[in-house]
Amino acid sequence: MVQTTRYRHYKGGIYELICEATLESDPAITMIVYRAANGTIWTRPASVFFELVEHEGAKVPRFAAIE
Repeated sequence: MVQTTRYRHYKGGIYELICEATLESDPAITMIVYRAANGTIWTRPASVFFELVEHEGAKVPRFAAIE
């Protein structure tokens, strides 16, 4: 289980990571459950949440932890 942590999306949004979950249709896939500043709840596979993406010519984390 992950601790509730705030992350900044590479496009600038701030999100609160709520928990990890198991995808019901494929238990091998760990999902990240997170909340946007407006309260909307989202999920993404952990592999996508923590991946590097190309942004302005550089590889950056899709979500970077902030303190």
